Amino acid sequence: MKNSYLTGYMPLLAILLFSLSLSMYGQTFFVDLLKKANLYNTMLDIFTKTEINLVVIGGLMVIFTMIFATLKLLANTANELALLFFSKDADGELLKKTRFGAVIFFLGGLVSLISFSSAVGTGIIFLVTSVVYVVYFVYKLSPHITTPQMIGVIVFEALFWIFFGLLLALIFMKLYNGLMAAIPL
Repeated sequence: MKNSYLTGYMPLLAILLFSLSLSMYGQTFFVDLLKKANLYNTMLDIFTKTEINLVVIGGLMVIFTMIFATLKLLANTANELALLFFSKDADGELLKKTRFGAVIFFLGGLVSLISFSSAVGTGIIFLVTSVVYVVYFVYKLSPHITTPQMIGVIVFEALFWIFFGLLLALIFMKLYNGLMAAIPL
């Protein structure tokens, strides 16, 4: 059975798997933070350990799901803009050819569950998965567009993510500097 919608749910599952692995790491970090702030024992009077852990994991999953969903939206936008500018495909056939790439992120999400005790490990798995997807994307496009068009797609996507990364770095630096200026020393 060959249906182009067969892998339509894979991006959501990949987002949930990566979010779960980071949330499981964040849960131990957050519970340790609550213990250091002497709030954990007070919370144990109201909730059980399991309930506290589940609420923390659930809250972190919501946050990480929003982050990964935003990254997916930006990635789709970058892919489609690159194809708009550098391909002559008006029917979206090239996007259909690369749709199976969602399975790569799904498999990466499954692998990320192995390293749930390390945020760095999950981040590395996410980056490796992203690189594998980019290679797959370029491989699937290469027979259908010319070399200058392929260079244009690659450069556009690289510049898109560099610009986005620099923008995020600037925002976090401004936030950090603002917080440091507000704290009396």
